[in-house]
Amino acid sequence: MIFKVIGFLILITFYGCYFAKMISQKKKGIQTDQIGKGKSGGTKTIEVTMKISTYLVPFAEVISIVIGTTVFPIGLRIAGACLGGAGVVIFTISVVTMRDSWRAGVSKKDRTELVTNGIYQISRNPAFLGFDLVYIGILLMFFNWILLVLSVFAAIMFHLQIVKVEEKFLLGAFGVEYLCYQNRVRQYIGRTL
Repeated sequence: MIFKVIGFLILITFYGCYFAKMISQKKKGIQTDQIGKGKSGGTKTIEVTMKISTYLVPFAEVISIVIGTTVFPIGLRIAGACLGGAGVVIFTISVVTMRDSWRAGVSKKDRTELVTNGIYQISRNPAFLGFDLVYIGILLMFFNWILLVLSVFAAIMFHLQIVKVEEKFLLGAFGVEYLCYQNRVRQYIGRTL
């Protein structure tokens, strides 16, 4: 029962942060959800597929929590709770640090700043890292094969979004400034020497 409570708290806090940020930006006239909008070809395919996967995973997570599926020993489930909690914290810090430059998807019409301070000094993609940690955490607490497949697929789509869409966009928008940042800070966690 305690893992069900923890699982729901992780999901409520994580998605609460996500939607609260979207609502806050909407009140300022900022369209946060740019996924697939005004795009074509491979970029649109990646973004739309990523969006679909991010709807399927929480649906599967909620069902898994309600049913209480599990095959792992309590130690792995506790590790999952810790990873999920860490994912929430990392995601929240990343969204707060990004301020009004945060978007879901890329937008060529919105001019935002390149954020490299705070958590972005140790991860170029802390929001995606947060998503991945939440997915892994819930998976460890409530493992089932459907949740595994959907979570892995979503993580792959996040990675494709980063390397095929966002990094190209940021390099085009910020040029040498982004290239220097990319050479200093690793994609998910850590700094280069």
